[in-house]
Amino acid sequence: MTTRILAVDDSPTIRALVAKALRPAGFDVSLASDGVEGVEALPQVDPDLIITDINMPRMDGFGLIESVRANEAYSEVPILVLTTESGADLKARARAAGATGWIVKPFEDARLLAVIDRVLGR
Repeated sequence: MTTRILAVDDSPTIRALVAKALRPAGFDVSLASDGVEGVEALPQVDPDLIITDINMPRMDGFGLIESVRANEAYSEVPILVLTTESGADLKARARAAGATGWIVKPFEDARLLAVIDRVLGR
């Protein structure tokens, strides 16, 4: 079965880079431009993993993480934060909200794939 990943980022460039890194590796990638779109996409995508930025309009990554964790159907889905931010306080806040891991942009495709494989236990 194909692993479904929902990537949420307000940057079209980052969304394209994530899709370019993951699709050739066999992942089914769906994209959303902010937390609101990400939450709305959950029922259609039914993701096995979510990748989200922190700084986005309408609903930021923290709001997205909290919304996903509050939804019983998706409360166990791993969530990776992909952001330019690297502050310990933000990492702690993301972990407290329910994030599984943290990757700093710019990312290397191989590292992103390795983190996804580790988080999914592949």
